[in-house]
Amino acid sequence: MSAATKPFFVVSSGRSGTAMLHKALAASGEAEMHHEYMVHILQPLAMRRYHGLADRTEVLKILDQTHAAAVRCSDSAYWGDSSNKLSWLIPELAQSMPAAKFVHLVRDGRKVAGSYFHKLGDECYDDRSTAILAAHIAQGMPAPPPEKKYWWPLPPHELDRFGRIAWHWSEVNRVILEALASLASERHMFVRLEDLLVSPLLVRSLFEFLGLSYRDEHFAIFARPHNVNRPEDRPLTEVQREAFAAIAGPMMDLLGYAERGEYVVNY
Repeated sequence: MSAATKPFFVVSSGRSGTAMLHKALAASGEAEMHHEYMVHILQPLAMRRYHGLADRTEVLKILDQTHAAAVRCSDSAYWGDSSNKLSWLIPELAQSMPAAKFVHLVRDGRKVAGSYFHKLGDECYDDRSTAILAAHIAQGMPAPPPEKKYWWPLPPHELDRFGRIAWHWSEVNRVILEALASLASERHMFVRLEDLLVSPLLVRSLFEFLGLSYRDEHFAIFARPHNVNRPEDRPLTEVQREAFAAIAGPMMDLLGYAERGEYVVNY
């Protein structure tokens, strides 16, 4: 056990390269890395917090029993979790672990939405699971089990499945930006996945920000996609592009994607 272990967290919308970054940072040999650590606890907690069903005190207590406890028990110099589930809990993570650093990892929302829509199926915003969570939140019905498919943030207005996914990408990045803006600038770093794929200098800067030693082979890890259960790239249809732009266009502009065309992923 080492009280000197330094924690860091990669936060994102998901489907944005968190698994790839987990592998790259673990390759340093200096960090105990995790991908969605304690997800069965943290995802329901994050959504309960987002929807006002859990207060700061409860969140801090559970984080102390999970992530903070893991950091205290680690014998590595660094402890990291690359997890979109933590995106909703940044203020509590920052308070619980004042030395923690955060990496805001973003990816073109069109690719994120397409990946969620085609590759996760009923694990992400299916109508039935969404309705069950909505009944729990709005009507006090019993909570669903801690399975991923139930615990997603609910938009304030009615949307179809693709619309809910597009809204999620925009909303989680809004929440991340707002939370990180309240922290000292030296505690957080913003990176686009697309830039990491082509810039060894940016990968080096990321490692240096976290305090990890960089080697050239770390950049090579970004050469191919990770966490791909179905290796296929399916660009949005014209209808989906229009729906996405209507819902998430302002966030695309804010994150620097306004002038970038939708790219093709080569598996």
